[in-house]
Amino acid sequence: MKNFLSLLTIALLLAPAPVRAETRLKPPTVKKEIAGQTPDGEPVEIYTLTSASGHTARVMTWGAGLVEMQVPDRAGKLADVTLALDKLENYFKRHPYLGCTTGRYCNRIAKGKFTLDEKTYTLATNNGPNHLHGGVKAFDQRNWKGAIVGDAVRFSYTSPDGEEGYPGTLKAEVTYSLPQEKETGPKGGTLRIEYRATTDKPTVINLTNHTYWNLKGGGEGDILDHELMINAEHVTAADATDIPTGKLAPVADGPLDFRTPKIIAKDFAKMTGTPGGYDINYVLRRAAKAAPADLALAARVRDPASGRAMEIWTTEPGLQFYTGNYLDGTSTGKNGKPYLKNAAFCLETQHYPDSPNQPSFPSTVLRPGEVYRSTTIHRFTAQ
Repeated sequence: MKNFLSLLTIALLLAPAPVRAETRLKPPTVKKEIAGQTPDGEPVEIYTLTSASGHTARVMTWGAGLVEMQVPDRAGKLADVTLALDKLENYFKRHPYLGCTTGRYCNRIAKGKFTLDEKTYTLATNNGPNHLHGGVKAFDQRNWKGAIVGDAVRFSYTSPDGEEGYPGTLKAEVTYSLPQEKETGPKGGTLRIEYRATTDKPTVINLTNHTYWNLKGGGEGDILDHELMINAEHVTAADATDIPTGKLAPVADGPLDFRTPKIIAKDFAKMTGTPGGYDINYVLRRAAKAAPADLALAARVRDPASGRAMEIWTTEPGLQFYTGNYLDGTSTGKNGKPYLKNAAFCLETQHYPDSPNQPSFPSTVLRPGEVYRSTTIHRFTAQ
């Protein structure tokens, strides 16, 4: 009997601890559906990714865009924390780049021109005197090919030589996934976005995701009461048309200083001009010996009311902070509410604006035989 009890005691000690129901994770899933058709009759596919912790993201082939991200608050109540349009057909018209992949070159290129290997290329000037987000019919206005790859969704698009004035046939991929990470805990969630591209001629490339975030929920008021930290000591100083001068300006003790968390509204009134608000590229702090593939902290943002928080890590050197200054009510959300000024913020991980014309900036040149890679992750928690 003593031997039996001893063996039973040992078995109980070695047995794994029971898993509580609320922490038991389900396998992640990916589902595909047809949302409609493009003006050319191509099917637009929407993929729904559900993580092990129950977070949900929806991404679509049009613009390789994110159209929904369900995140719980501190009480467990889910809300879509992105801005998205009410109807698919409205994405086929010009809109404020809601949720899309922007490229070939996101942000601005001065005067729509750059020189590469002693040859000058001319692009569209679709933002005053400058080129913005890849041109008139750029990556946001293309229907990418979608595929389920394990627990992820991969979008691919081949941009032909000369499209929107850019040299080289560029083969681009964007992969979305919702991996479970220990940093967020069993109830947290992670959105991971990975970019890859190759070219057959020397070209320039700068890709980002242009999601508009509101941690209260899309369409639920403005974001001026959100608390933000940006891990940067400098911004790229810019002229009146938002083109960098080539100099790096310190943010210390001014309205651009988010090194320690502060409410967005605190210095908002100091951001004068038309239409006012933040729209500036930050130079992210990275470890001195960081490799190009190393992730670095870019920003943390929190909605005090709901407790929802988002942390952004990236391999990119820059971060464009934009407070939805040009939202004017002409775009309507899925809940039927118009998106007004400051209804959301963007934190776009990227290389610096106008890098092809700024030799001192990190290079955005991609050559044959090279592979462009970039990764950004968003970690969600409730506090």
